[in-house]
Amino acid sequence: MADPKGFLKNDRQVADRRPVEERVGDWNEVYPGGIGRALLPIINTQASRCMDCGIPFCHQGCPLGNIIPEWNDLVWRDDWEEASERLHATNNFPEFTGRLCPAPCETACVLGINQDPVTIKNIEVSIIDRAWSDGNVKPQPPEWLSGKTVAVIGSGPAGLAAAQQLTRAGHTVAVYERADRIGGLLRYGIPEFKMEKKHLDRRLEQMRREGTVFRAGVDVGTTLTGAQLRERYDAVVLAVGSTTPRDLPIPGRELGGIHQAMEFLPQANRVALGEPLQPGETQIRADGKHVVIIGGGDTGADCLGTSIRQNAASITQLEIMPRPADSTGRADDRPAGQPWPTYPMIFRVSSAHEEGGERIYGVSTKEFLGDEFGNVRALKLVDVVFEAGRLTEVEGTEREIPAELVLFAMGFTGPERSGLVEQLGVELDERGNIARDGAFKTSVDGVYVAGDAGRGQSLIVWAIAEGRAAAAAVDANQTGATTLPSPINPTDRPVMV
Repeated sequence: MADPKGFLKNDRQVADRRPVEERVGDWNEVYPGGIGRALLPIINTQASRCMDCGIPFCHQGCPLGNIIPEWNDLVWRDDWEEASERLHATNNFPEFTGRLCPAPCETACVLGINQDPVTIKNIEVSIIDRAWSDGNVKPQPPEWLSGKTVAVIGSGPAGLAAAQQLTRAGHTVAVYERADRIGGLLRYGIPEFKMEKKHLDRRLEQMRREGTVFRAGVDVGTTLTGAQLRERYDAVVLAVGSTTPRDLPIPGRELGGIHQAMEFLPQANRVALGEPLQPGETQIRADGKHVVIIGGGDTGADCLGTSIRQNAASITQLEIMPRPADSTGRADDRPAGQPWPTYPMIFRVSSAHEEGGERIYGVSTKEFLGDEFGNVRALKLVDVVFEAGRLTEVEGTEREIPAELVLFAMGFTGPERSGLVEQLGVELDERGNIARDGAFKTSVDGVYVAGDAGRGQSLIVWAIAEGRAAAAAVDANQTGATTLPSPINPTDRPVMV
């Protein structure tokens, strides 16, 4: 364990972000020099706060089963190389999770019962950024090849985790991605100010040196059919994500200026990276416009930060649910029905929310109102409340707000059915996701599914955990046994590795 009295002597401390007026003028990470560097002066002290709790509930809170107390102790002792080894034992990509994960491990921290929890996410990202800086992250090519071939469809966190594990197990792995560059939503869905793409690129280079083959710009289901895929490979892992966006079919939906978030964000990210748009595209921009974002989650916050950097005239983020409670997240300060160590629904402020915009809770959009040119000019809203388990409009609260660009950030309803899913003939579950058994197998022999495509829209830690577990299932099926760790069963709660 770390300092036995660390949690008594030291308070929780996080790194300072760059001033708002500075960071909104560029697309760089919001921390000076990057979060890992910003945290280094304080991180040993923060690691010392990890207490001898007996039962580390942070393990239960993390789908990956990260061995958190061990690497906290190693950081406190300044053994950064061994801390990196412990971190990588359960997580292929801690530089991603350390920047993008909402940290359910912290809300499960035992210290969080009556104090502020350990800054687990910050310690994690400090370890991996230090490991890269010190040259301690090296390729791990297999010692022998199995002679088996595996295709991974999709290069998001689930697909990349499955591919790296299977490659290290000795299989010949090819990752297919329909976009022109590898990374899935990590590449074009996540803005630079949340994760600079250099972190993705250096991890992909490690995977290439290990032997993973990447095939970008291949739309499997069109360029390469499902039948050809099964004929070529011994096993197929579907990691295509949940990419069918939820729509809002109300009057005025046909007006111009109304777009899905994943039409807006990838374009903005390409331009920020100095890359061209897709052929025939015209960029959707927020410059000088009244922007309304429908949806209060992380994607909505990404749209907010991006719109601010594009100099929108105003930005309003709408959420149909009531405003969450203000809370520290401690056990004695949580909303009723959300006890420790569960992840509580409390009011949170992201870096983008610090930068501007207005958030309105408990409202529903009734109609999009247009101008004489067929473009959206305003939204008609009404306040709503939950009564007897259903939404009820509040009489007399209808009003209009200006809107020249409307972005839907309301989540996703499952993988795309047309193309590869139809060609393979895999069964879907009652929620529209690809059905699978406890070994990640679909209804089609030799075809597996991992990540959001089978689980439904979820967190990056769940995606990596599912990719690792699916890889273990594929390896066991192809070779008769596996030494790969399997952190989860598709139907289980998070468990330790």
